[in-house]
Amino acid sequence: MAKEKAEVRDIDRSMYDFRYEEKDTDFYKIQEGLTPEIVEEISEKKGDPEWMREFRLKSLEIYNKKQVPQWGPSIDGLDMNNIVTYVKPKTKMTADWDEVPKDIKETFDKLGIPQAERKSLAGVGAQYDSELVYHNLQESVAAQGVIYTDIESALHGPYAEMIHEHFMKLVPPTDHKFAALHGAVWSGGSFVYVPKGVSVEIPLQSYFRLNAPGAGQFEHTLIIVDEGAQLHFIEGCSAPKYNIANLHAGCVELFVGKNAKLRYSTIENWSKNMYNLNTKRAIVDEGGVMEWVSGSFGSHVSYLYPMTILNGKGARMEFTGVTFAGKGQNLDTGAKVVHNAEDTSSYISTRSISKDGGISTYRSSVVINNKAKNSKSSVSCQSLMLDDISRSDTIPAMDVRTQQADVGHEAKIGRISDEAVFYLMSRGISEEDARALIVSGFADNVSKALPLEYAVEMNNLIRLEMKGAIG
Repeated sequence: MAKEKAEVRDIDRSMYDFRYEEKDTDFYKIQEGLTPEIVEEISEKKGDPEWMREFRLKSLEIYNKKQVPQWGPSIDGLDMNNIVTYVKPKTKMTADWDEVPKDIKETFDKLGIPQAERKSLAGVGAQYDSELVYHNLQESVAAQGVIYTDIESALHGPYAEMIHEHFMKLVPPTDHKFAALHGAVWSGGSFVYVPKGVSVEIPLQSYFRLNAPGAGQFEHTLIIVDEGAQLHFIEGCSAPKYNIANLHAGCVELFVGKNAKLRYSTIENWSKNMYNLNTKRAIVDEGGVMEWVSGSFGSHVSYLYPMTILNGKGARMEFTGVTFAGKGQNLDTGAKVVHNAEDTSSYISTRSISKDGGISTYRSSVVINNKAKNSKSSVSCQSLMLDDISRSDTIPAMDVRTQQADVGHEAKIGRISDEAVFYLMSRGISEEDARALIVSGFADNVSKALPLEYAVEMNNLIRLEMKGAIG
């Protein structure tokens, strides 16, 4: 076994940082920048229906009018004139893993995607740069009437009208500047429809890999879980490190029907030159349940606040998240919830960890409207700083418009206990392993909510981040 590195800058992140040089013969790249001509070219390459072409151009207009957010971490290092918004591997999407080009296949093999599929997943989609290269659904799940395909195929098939009806209705381009950017240049992503009363017993997964330097990834995920249906969907993301900025501005729209249940799990491990400006939103009907499980480890800057709109009586939401900010990272994450109906409930539980000067900010918004009588909301955020040069902030907002509501908020910020480290070291555990063990325990509520393979990956990421974190 190779000797473990002691310095953070020497971490071997090879599981995620490997990359293949992209030859012009293997990929089509659009020119850098953002103009109506570029948006038109993306639309033409994709064979968009006319409504989508118009939607893209209108979104670009909105983008040009919107201001960059000023209230969060600085994104001054992001220059859209230097970002390539569309990179297409010269391969067609396939359901046969053997048909995926060798370099791309090796990328996903190293990340364990086919292996995970064989072991524990009902269906897998794999996106490389701007396009899906592989998509497969188990026959037994397809036989239940479940639709799981790339969203672009769905745009031209029997579900085209369903896409038209739902696309960017939860996250309109007017929402913020990067939602508008997404509407203009979106590419790739997944469409899932679970019919009424169908329970998908094992998870579906999409994995997004951004390989190209100086590029953006703008996948769109649209999931509709019909009345009484159940689904667990897993999203994984990674990218190798380059010395120029990359951008991720995806969009996730989740529609949870009456008495339906959706769990959406994410492990984001973008490289530390990535600006992660992702938008995720769910709307939940009467008696429905929305569960978020989120692990955020990578990126240089993140703005990420999954939002849930509890629209029907008795709808429920739970958000469980962990954020790990290391050297050079400013991760602004949290959750939002809007209670629009009686007897709704929400529970937000987050853990944030910062080290080596990393900045971790928890930002939340809880809105209980005047119609949401007898609603309950509880927010718990805990922060752990591993040294005296890191920073952790908590910025909760609560807007309660009825007296018939039960709302609570709890926040804790602390350091690793020297006594706990000493106790573990007295049992023969090294100081570095002791600290990693404590941090893993701190993040345990997220690990417990993940399938085994992903819990293992998250704990490995924590150990990777903890190398050299003594002091």
